[in-house]
Amino acid sequence: MDLRKDDGKDFPTAAARVIQVPVKDTLVKVFGFSEMRSGQEDVVNILMEGRAALAIFPTGGGKSLCYQLPALLLEGTALVVSPLLALMKDQVDGLVAKGVEAARLDSTLTAEEYRQTVAALCGGRLKLLYVSPEKLGNGEFLKMLKGVDLSLIAVDEAHCISEWGHNFRPDYLKLGKICKRLKVKRILALTATATPKVEADIRRQFGITKADAVKLSFHRENLDLRVTPCAVNERKALLLERISEHGKPAVVYVTRQETAEEVATFLAGKKVSARAYHAGLRSELRREIQEDFMGGEVDVVVATIAFGMGVDKADIRAVIHYNMPKSLEGYTQEIGRAGRDGAPAVCEWLACAEDRTVLENFIFSDTPGEVALRNLLERVLRLGAEFDVSLYDLSTTCDIRQTVVSTVFAYLEMEGVVEPRGSFFDVYRIKLMQPLERVMAGRPTKERKLLEGIFAELDAEWKWLSVSIGEASEKAGLTKEKLRQFIAELETAGEVVLKKSNWRQAYQVKKEPGDIGELSRRMAEGFREREVTGIVRLEQVLKLSSGRSCITAAILKHFGEKLEEPCGHCDRCRGVAAVKLKSPKPRKVSNAELEEVKNLLDEKHAALGKPRQLARFLCGMSSPASMRARLYRHDAYGLLADLPFREVEVLAESFF
Repeated sequence: MDLRKDDGKDFPTAAARVIQVPVKDTLVKVFGFSEMRSGQEDVVNILMEGRAALAIFPTGGGKSLCYQLPALLLEGTALVVSPLLALMKDQVDGLVAKGVEAARLDSTLTAEEYRQTVAALCGGRLKLLYVSPEKLGNGEFLKMLKGVDLSLIAVDEAHCISEWGHNFRPDYLKLGKICKRLKVKRILALTATATPKVEADIRRQFGITKADAVKLSFHRENLDLRVTPCAVNERKALLLERISEHGKPAVVYVTRQETAEEVATFLAGKKVSARAYHAGLRSELRREIQEDFMGGEVDVVVATIAFGMGVDKADIRAVIHYNMPKSLEGYTQEIGRAGRDGAPAVCEWLACAEDRTVLENFIFSDTPGEVALRNLLERVLRLGAEFDVSLYDLSTTCDIRQTVVSTVFAYLEMEGVVEPRGSFFDVYRIKLMQPLERVMAGRPTKERKLLEGIFAELDAEWKWLSVSIGEASEKAGLTKEKLRQFIAELETAGEVVLKKSNWRQAYQVKKEPGDIGELSRRMAEGFREREVTGIVRLEQVLKLSSGRSCITAAILKHFGEKLEEPCGHCDRCRGVAAVKLKSPKPRKVSNAELEEVKNLLDEKHAALGKPRQLARFLCGMSSPASMRARLYRHDAYGLLADLPFREVEVLAESFF
């Protein structure tokens, strides 16, 4: 069924002919396009025919239209699952500006905005609703969705659903089962990077046939690919030179937040308009930097991988990897942000062998030990049939990264051990906007007593009062939900201002977990497998430097695509010889360093009480417990960051 043909011969049914007019009208009037790009039409046809589809399009390939257009043509609401709040906001704002009834549900909304959006959703007034994968995994939200007429579900960054995807996110693991529970036939999985293995995993989880997987070529003829081996002490000067040669705007990718700040400061000192961008910055500042870059007020963004998703800037002339990419998938996605306008752009990796140690250390230090996992599982599964937890507190107490804690809960959900029952803030800081007597005036006796109970400890009405919802609801004889609703009504009326904290997730135990020791062992093995996969990905990136054949062809082969002839626009095709990156000769830990470690342990820091904790600290890898103790300010932090993690771990064990 070709949506662009208009002679009526290609449409087997009257229903198909009826669709033809709004397709063309909507495409032109709403989106301003006279026709669809390559691949888009195939995906739209599959969805319109009522089947699930997979769209593997390169960065900038026009994935959004593939679900936005059908959403406007079909009855009901399209649910879009996206991992980035900023991207959701941009897309919703863009659609609303076009007159489309679109909205998002996320943590940035006020209570009133949230209620209005839910009312519009339940009233059938929305064509598209954007949510995070975490939101879709919320049990209460899923119950609400059962009463909504869903036209389709679009899952962006779908490679995250696979444990073998390069940007694994635990909440994505559950999406396959959730879509089946919602009984929505039209599922659209979208990604810019999927190897054949990941593609097969996505299709299996969403029930997509091989014929309904639409894959476009990753070959970008306007991208000049370069790999330039260099020494660490040469890299800054080389970067400055390359930015001058390649032109602006440019994106420079680094591994660590500290490096982003250091390099941006260096460039600014050389009169380059540069800003650092990373997850450690406030969300408002990140937004400001992105907008300045999009608007041309900033020429160069020096960023961790936190920057890029949803950045639709067509004229980026250079993408430079100051540090080694973590994977070929990540590298491909990042260089894909260059030259979207079709004009020539340069993508260069300033390759230093030392980067490998840092990236390997990240991988090893992130892997939880079996003892730590067992401690976590025992804490959680002995809380009762129904419980709520702070993932942040669990992460700090067990000294396991929060993403790993989330992954453990995702595994428990997939095995049917627990079921999520919603999430909430447990602590409210409340400030009265007018005297308490005025707030209570005219209210029923029951509400007056409730107000008096909440504000009993307030000694001055202009101060903030911290209220634990759990404790306050118990004292008042109300459910937590009723108390939250009452306080939200006060906020809506403008009588109080709220600041919420202590985000907690509620769960219900659905079945006995069995032997917790065995469960811990299985989970630990799964994390070790991911560790091995991470190391393999680094090896694949290193081969770009040592490989003698066309760089473009090597990348395409990784994604299951064959390039018939050398590309002609990479270093190898220009005759630049391959260079194998040689790791620096291993050094011995000095006596002075050993003495410093001994002095550190004499300080008796609780966050460094185990060999693995000490090894992470010495390698400059923060952990939840060391971050809470602010040990990253200690002089010994990162003392042995240039050494492989395994060696440092052996050294750490010798001190215990």
